[in-house]
Amino acid sequence: MFTLLKNAEVYQPRYLGRQDVLLCGEKIVAIDTALQVAALPGQCEVIDCRGKILAPGLIDQHVHLIGGGGEGGFASRTPAVSLSRLVRAGTTCVVGVLGTDGISRSPKDLYAKMQGLNREGLSAYMHTGSYELPTRTISGTIRDDIAFIERVLGVKIALADHRGSFPTSQELLRIVSDIRVAALLAGKKGLLHIHLGALPDAFAQINELLARGLPIHHISPTHVARTEALFADAIAFARAGGHIDVTSGGSRFLEPACAVKLALESGVAADRITISSDGNGSMPRFDAQGNMVALEAAPLDGNLLLLPQLVDQQIPLAQALAMVSANVAEALGIDKGRILPGKDADLCLFDDNLRPERVYARGRLMLKGEEYLAMGNFEQGN
Repeated sequence: MFTLLKNAEVYQPRYLGRQDVLLCGEKIVAIDTALQVAALPGQCEVIDCRGKILAPGLIDQHVHLIGGGGEGGFASRTPAVSLSRLVRAGTTCVVGVLGTDGISRSPKDLYAKMQGLNREGLSAYMHTGSYELPTRTISGTIRDDIAFIERVLGVKIALADHRGSFPTSQELLRIVSDIRVAALLAGKKGLLHIHLGALPDAFAQINELLARGLPIHHISPTHVARTEALFADAIAFARAGGHIDVTSGGSRFLEPACAVKLALESGVAADRITISSDGNGSMPRFDAQGNMVALEAAPLDGNLLLLPQLVDQQIPLAQALAMVSANVAEALGIDKGRILPGKDADLCLFDDNLRPERVYARGRLMLKGEEYLAMGNFEQGN
């Protein structure tokens, strides 16, 4: 079965102009200005996309797929993510993480949820570990998780956060060394995905890792716009060649679109910036004594809602789209995030207000207007 998306304004995410895009099965098979369907074998559905924006599906590299939270007791644990909520957010590829709670939640549970989403039609990956040390894994070691489990991309950890384990620099060196060796053997990029808290000098240990000679591409800091001092260090990190991840739905010292604009104005290359939602994670607020006084779950559509805000900040649409697609794929080391022949057909068809009218995941139409054409098990009828 073929699908021809005709006359779309195609962003690769680089703007290609008005193009026809042909899909077959899970793949993009052709892009041209006037594709013909008469010679195609079998049926072909033709969709007139005139006036619509066709872009890569969104890649969200930081989502609490099995829930997060728990800082207010067992009743404060956020629930697991449903397929339809991800699709509604335009997300076709997702990376699952654990957070504070590495006690009642486990990497094995996260792995099961991640593979469930793959079965349901999305592309899903995960990081092993959580905030705590020793790092909890699936196989028993960081090296084995990354080397032998295809969809494990790296290790999650927390720095400068009162809920973390306050690892020493030597412990961090050992973890990154394990990541690097396993990634080399498995042909992966290998990432230390770092939750950055609000305590002082969050980047000090990261800079020490780099000073010891470890490649910067293994370091993946997120929540970098949490405080002004943290963001200044993040800008320096990005100017040195690292990727920095701005959270669209979490705590920050200024609005995320303004943070992205400030980074660009400070000399950070646009392709060094990624955006993630921290979706379904808890957003607790603590008083001066460290008591939690409020808790809510981060939305899953933060990246989608941020796109028009980035454009309002005079950031070119192609750059904004790359920050939630191609840049993320590059940072993760996965073959996603671009509209090219041979790539997975992960696509969002947007109206001129950047609202998704159609969402394709691996060639399957998941959302059409307000109609869900694919829902997860146990969602139907809810």
